[in-house]
Amino acid sequence: MYTLINDKLEISVKKTGAELCKITSIKNKTDFMWHADPDVWGGYAPNLFPVIGALKANTYYFEDKKYELPKHGFVRHNEDVMLHEQTENSLTFKLISNALLLKKYPFKFEFYITYTLTNNSITVNHTIKNIDTKTMYFSVGGHPAFKCPVYENENYEDYFLEFESVENSKRHMINMENGLISTETEPVFNNSNKIHLTHDLFHEDALVFKDLKSRTVTLKSSKNGPILSVNYTGFPYLGIWAKPNGNYVCIEPWLGIADSVTTNQNLKEKEGILSLAANKTFKAAYNIEIHNSHLV
Repeated sequence: MYTLINDKLEISVKKTGAELCKITSIKNKTDFMWHADPDVWGGYAPNLFPVIGALKANTYYFEDKKYELPKHGFVRHNEDVMLHEQTENSLTFKLISNALLLKKYPFKFEFYITYTLTNNSITVNHTIKNIDTKTMYFSVGGHPAFKCPVYENENYEDYFLEFESVENSKRHMINMENGLISTETEPVFNNSNKIHLTHDLFHEDALVFKDLKSRTVTLKSSKNGPILSVNYTGFPYLGIWAKPNGNYVCIEPWLGIADSVTTNQNLKEKEGILSLAANKTFKAAYNIEIHNSHLV
């Protein structure tokens, strides 16, 4: 476990998977992250690479060869992730391709994730380097789970997500049998910017959005006001998810998306896939800001 502390927040990151697992107020000891109860959902904030969500039959094809990858890829739960650099206010972890990974993913890469603690916010920066001689194809994203409710005098239903812009986006439904994006959509907003949280909201899996105008969403309590905000500028897809019995909500910025039920499984043609030329570097970051009113 690795820790960063300033005068407002303490954060911790597990070596395994480089997973952010704690955001706590220094002054009042309030916790803002889900505690990863294994009886409900044992994750804190998995890092998603080189795919997001499920592949059809856990399989894809690249240059007519078949490969298999688990849901969300191979960074989460990975014990080969190593601490690369630590400064007073940042932690950088790395995962480098190896012979085992090349059997699942035929690209030589370096994956870095940096957590930077500044004042009352945490920036999560992803850096992917293509060290191969060919173009690589990938997706990358986050899956942070935030405690909800935060305080003992609250219920889950006291919470809502407020987006910075009025939205009319529809959710893209997930096929519950295989985890793939179906052809069906369902209205979520009606010229509104709020999603009220209930446990029933997630009975049909995550809310998946492809066309939100907003780049920031705030988790708010009707009793205690704004708790935290996530800025996902540069991430075209957003997932909102929890286990139906879980007292948390995941706000998931994605560069990529699960396979659709109509996929041809060709990695180059996968929806949302990114391409990176040989010897080039890609970067993307999202930000978590804890509102100061909860840090005093």
